[in-house]
Amino acid sequence: MNKLPKKPRSEDMYKAILTLRDVDECMKFFDDLCTVSEILAMEQRYHVAVCLDKGMIYNDILAETGASSATISRVNRSLQYGKGGYEIAFSRLGETEEEKA
Repeated sequence: MNKLPKKPRSEDMYKAILTLRDVDECMKFFDDLCTVSEILAMEQRYHVAVCLDKGMIYNDILAETGASSATISRVNRSLQYGKGGYEIAFSRLGETEEEKA
C-alpha cells in the first residue's frame, strides 16, 4: 500500500504547511504547489473519506462525490489500514466544532 520512497522524505514542505495561519493561506499555498487536477483529486479523496467516516455506502458516495469505486476503495483502505492521518484530522475538526458550540 504505502511504498517506501527510494530517497528519504524531506520534512521541509510539511513544516511550511504548518506555518500557514488560515484556510486562505493554505489554499494559496496548495494552488501554487499543485496543479488544478491534483487539488481536485485530493479534495475528492478527502470528501470520500468524510463520507466513509459517516458510514455511507459506496453507491451513495459515488453519487455524491463522483469518485470511482477504485478511489473509494483506496480511501477506505487508508482509513482501515493507513497511518491514522484522517482520524487525527477528523478528531481535531470535531474538537474545533465543539469549541465553537
